[in-house]
Amino acid sequence: MNIWQKYVIPHSVEEAIHILTSSPGTALPIGGGTDLLLEIQQGHHPPVQTLVDVTRIPDLLRLEETGAHLFIGAAVPVKTITESALVRHHATAVAEACGLIGGPQVRNTATLGGNVAHALPAADGMISLFAFDAQVEIASPSGRRLQSIQTLFKGPGKSALDLSSEIIVGFYLPLRRPGQSSAFSRVMRPQGVALPILNMAVWMERDEQVIRDIHIAFGPSGPVPFRATQVEQELIGKTPDAVTLQRAKSAIHQSIQFRSSAMRASAAYRHHLSEVLLEEVIGKAWQRAFELEAV
Repeated sequence: MNIWQKYVIPHSVEEAIHILTSSPGTALPIGGGTDLLLEIQQGHHPPVQTLVDVTRIPDLLRLEETGAHLFIGAAVPVKTITESALVRHHATAVAEACGLIGGPQVRNTATLGGNVAHALPAADGMISLFAFDAQVEIASPSGRRLQSIQTLFKGPGKSALDLSSEIIVGFYLPLRRPGQSSAFSRVMRPQGVALPILNMAVWMERDEQVIRDIHIAFGPSGPVPFRATQVEQELIGKTPDAVTLQRAKSAIHQSIQFRSSAMRASAAYRHHLSEVLLEEVIGKAWQRAFELEAV
């Protein structure tokens, strides 16, 4: 069975949108293809008439500072993101998360845009972007728009994007300032390339010995990803000592309903791991907050 009939390589965003909207039958954008092609081959996704390869579009390959933001193009390979000095400096959690996606061969081709568009609630790159409240640039037939990453998900594997007419151009993250830091970690099965049992990303702003502000995201923590705001409130304005961390751990149990998975872990085990990850990731971000080395 042919899993596609036509493979097209546009060289501009506008050309890609035109092909998506004018091709007969089903047309979908493809980056690294590490998720989409596997799903089609395994029968979990219907065959596609036209695949539109977005990896030659210059706008989607940018990785640079622009104004007050770091821009990461949707088609930049995650290996490049992991190794980028800019990303390691301004968005350490994103570099750490991308370094854990799949294995080396997958990271050479997988893209952050695909990681987000696939809409899995435990995707490592996507969870790290949540901690930064990333803004997503989306192109459609009506032009381009910016949208919060928190608005892009309908359910497990269900994106709010219309992938038959829209593509992700890239992600805007705030540049790191003194006192700010981030961190990411996950617990996974021994195979090393599966989705995590649980992951966590933190962005933090430290003011002397207290946390001025903090963003926390766990994955998977529900059918769609979200910020753990109740946990954040237990930490803002406080020193992350044993008492504060215990209150934050209690807030996890009160506000997040982890689910059991026959393939990966029980809800009870995920709650246990959430406490371990909370201490680890907050500890790393706390120590990094005054390490504003020059790029």
